[in-house]
Amino acid sequence: MDTMTPDRVDELLDAVANVRALVVGDLILDRYVSGVVDRVSPEAPVPVVRVEQESSAIGGACNVAANVTALGASCAVVGCAGQDAAGETLKAELEMLAVETEGIVFTDTRPTTVKTRGLAKRQQIVRFDHEVDADVDESLAADLIEAVTTRVSAADVLIMEDYNKGVLVPVVIASAMDAANARGVPTVADPKRRNFFEYGGVTVFKPNAKELEDALGEFIHPEDAAWMEATRRRLRCDNLLLTLGEQGVALQSREVGLVRVATAARAVYDVSGAGDTVTAVVALVLAAGGSAPEAAVLANHAAAVEVGKAGVATVSRAEIAGHVLAHAKS
Repeated sequence: MDTMTPDRVDELLDAVANVRALVVGDLILDRYVSGVVDRVSPEAPVPVVRVEQESSAIGGACNVAANVTALGASCAVVGCAGQDAAGETLKAELEMLAVETEGIVFTDTRPTTVKTRGLAKRQQIVRFDHEVDADVDESLAADLIEAVTTRVSAADVLIMEDYNKGVLVPVVIASAMDAANARGVPTVADPKRRNFFEYGGVTVFKPNAKELEDALGEFIHPEDAAWMEATRRRLRCDNLLLTLGEQGVALQSREVGLVRVATAARAVYDVSGAGDTVTAVVALVLAAGGSAPEAAVLANHAAAVEVGKAGVATVSRAEIAGHVLAHAKS
């Protein structure tokens, strides 16, 4: 399934604007320091960057939230941030996007996760990570659970975005899932290795190829329906959505079996953030009443738009609809 009627595309994308999403996961602030390199330091054999520009952007689960609001839906986030300047910047950046931030748990026991990238002529030459990525302690976990359960009652979909920074520990995952299931709303998980097998019962489980290979310790076989179904059962999810880069996506659904969606990208400039775009679109389309295959198709088109932009970017409903139409005519 790679096509949908224009009327159905418009119907789902219009409905997305009424969706309320809750994103739970690792909140990250990305910083960029860029400049020119024209000499090597006399102190050590390293380049000297003459700084010309500094900027910041939100990453991790925050980028999923940014994608949600870019599509016209409303969004709240739950996660941890330090009681520091970076935490305040992260909160302010989210609020500029109309993301509800009252669910952020500020703590003095761990800093805000900050990734600082040094760039020269747009090439990354170094990265500094300021973080504590150990699992949150019991007290922080309890605060996170309270923040999730308070907000899930107003949500139409729960998104769990894991970057292995310690927020999505098993007890937080289980509590979030229980709260969403009690309300009957769909759940979407974008996992990382540490707690990969903790999302049993999730509506959509969305790893990429490398993440799935690493977790299973074996080669993947996305073209093999029997292998995909066995893997879906092993992961205990309703739908296994495997992103395959230039090969598109493979969806193994409990209801319809294996669905392959070929890539819709014509030009790829930067794959950064494409996974976050897919996660957001899948979650919103499901919450808007779409099927898992429809969500996979629209997310695939959204990713094609995103990778055609430089850097981490978001996409709009109009851009997705336009891409679907252009793809159908080609």
